[in-house]
Amino acid sequence: MRDGDEVRGHLLYGPEPDVAGTSGYADAPPRMGFFTDTSVCIGCKACEVACKEWNAVPEDGLTLTGMSYDNTQGLSADTWRHVAFVEQRKPFGGPEPGVAHDDVDVFAAAARISPVGPDGRTELRWLMASDVCKHCTHAACLDVCPTGALFRTEFGTVVVQPDICNGCGYCVPACPYGVIDQREDDGRVWKCTLCYDRLGVGMEPACAKSCPTDSIQFGPVEELRERAAARVAQLHAAGVGDARLYGESPDDGVGGAGAFFLLLDEPEVYGLPPDPMVTTRDLPAMWRHAAWAAASLAALALSGFVRRIR
Repeated sequence: MRDGDEVRGHLLYGPEPDVAGTSGYADAPPRMGFFTDTSVCIGCKACEVACKEWNAVPEDGLTLTGMSYDNTQGLSADTWRHVAFVEQRKPFGGPEPGVAHDDVDVFAAAARISPVGPDGRTELRWLMASDVCKHCTHAACLDVCPTGALFRTEFGTVVVQPDICNGCGYCVPACPYGVIDQREDDGRVWKCTLCYDRLGVGMEPACAKSCPTDSIQFGPVEELRERAAARVAQLHAAGVGDARLYGESPDDGVGGAGAFFLLLDEPEVYGLPPDPMVTTRDLPAMWRHAAWAAASLAALALSGFVRRIR
């Protein structure tokens, strides 16, 4: 990491840091986050409702789009949890060619394992996924906020302080996931806080508490990563070759997300960027180049002035 590649105590990119420690918290608790297993999501939207009720988020999404049963369309200032409904006409996903599963009773366990169907079944399938702020390791929204309205908590999460936000909107294009959003009435930004007020008193976030299938799992991020890897292995053994993790790797473009997902198809199918990158990654180099350019212009102007007065 080169000198100058830190902003307000946290790294812009590179190796995964101790996010709470680099933000000034001594003896911080483990980093907390979400693992969302979309293979068991039933699209009930209990998480959306619980989030709105606990955080007093205004109602929205009461008008159907006409394209899907999804009535909220995406994350916004008034939708901090969004359950996507993706319709596909393709096989449900049988065993991979050449892989034997003689010792696995896939269909008897389908209700608790995955939406697996018999070979060759091609009727419509639903991919449902509850999306949320990723609470990135390298959070561009933090880097660009001029007022300190966005801050890193002792749990490693990223929270907006609405009483400090001035509505400048710099964080909106900075987010590589398009999560953070402004409200129309006053321009201030809002997003998931991972129920910071609940964490402080030892409670789990409202969305995880309300999820009837444990699709949304809450806990220390390191433990969740281990649990997620085991879940993918279980699904692969059951013949679900499309199962993959998204956002869990500390080596990705945001240094690993505090909220990551198990998906059953490509990220783009769920409306997620395939290769997200912290948008402030190149800021230090850009400022260095700008400084060199300014210094060069100043030197040229000075030399021209000296020649004229001679």
